[in-house]
Amino acid sequence: MTVKRYLFYIAHNYAFEILRPLQQAIWANGDEVKWLAVGKEVSLNYFSNEETLLSTIDEARAFNPDASFAPGNEIPHFIPGLKVQVFHGLEWKKKGHFVIRGFFDLYCTHGPATTSRFNQLADKHGYFDVVETGWPKLDYLFTTPAMPIREQVIKQKKIILYAPTFSPTLTSAPELFEEIQRLSKTKAHHWLIKFHPKMAKIWCEKYQKLLADNVEIIESASINELLQTADIMVSDTSSVIGEFSLLNKAIVSLNNKEPGDYLINISDAKDLAQAIDKALTPSTNLKAAIKAYANDLHPYHDGQAAARILSATQQLLSHGKKAQKNTPWNIFRNLKQRKKLNYWRL
Repeated sequence: MTVKRYLFYIAHNYAFEILRPLQQAIWANGDEVKWLAVGKEVSLNYFSNEETLLSTIDEARAFNPDASFAPGNEIPHFIPGLKVQVFHGLEWKKKGHFVIRGFFDLYCTHGPATTSRFNQLADKHGYFDVVETGWPKLDYLFTTPAMPIREQVIKQKKIILYAPTFSPTLTSAPELFEEIQRLSKTKAHHWLIKFHPKMAKIWCEKYQKLLADNVEIIESASINELLQTADIMVSDTSSVIGEFSLLNKAIVSLNNKEPGDYLINISDAKDLAQAIDKALTPSTNLKAAIKAYANDLHPYHDGQAAARILSATQQLLSHGKKAQKNTPWNIFRNLKQRKKLNYWRL
């Protein structure tokens, strides 16, 4: 059997949790995978000794992968192989989630909530396939152990995870700062604060100055253990809301872009304390709404999303796309990629 070569094209640390389950599936199949990290946002010390990191785009092109996977929105035309989009989050409400940028041959969707829309877009554009696979990051969600927390905290306090998005128009970080600062001094709960890697530094620094025994700023790129640890979450329109809902836990959101009955959505920071109390004692209706939303968003709990993505990719490699058109040259966006990466070789 011919060994297939796969490339992971990444630009942020969140890619590790998303792609490592897929890497395991590739290795289990006897195939080869290498990583290409672009830009300055990836911490190279996150790579393990077993993983192969390519140093340059030229090395990636010489590797000549059969398929290249990206959790981000873009992958340059000059990177070889079938282009597969696996997405960097579940939150479909954010601007751009359904924007078709002309880079990908295959979209691996997470559940009915997004699959139907991408199928419509596939019919409209005619050059990419859509396969519902689930999200590989969640293959480990249900088996990841909780984060070690001081024993006295677990016994005495409920744990709140605050995980805002970074988008200036959607983030709750500025509006909730004073209220979280006030509540953190009451010692009623234990706060875990996890920022998106693109969060504005000014707000990261302000929250890092919260002086309270029951506040922890989490720097790790991993978030599954935080989701397992927290009793409830406070957020806004962050993609991590979807992940947390899969654990059937309540979420308080501030000005969520499209709030549903699965959220305790508030529009004023002063209502945060009351909303937290409601989340810690969820009603039967709220529990049912959370479960229904989670099933629509990502119905797979079997830990096999990575295997389905690999199978869908191999199917296209063996039999070609169902889509009738070729992927567009996408000249303008690819020129932007060349400029961004300072790569001008043909």
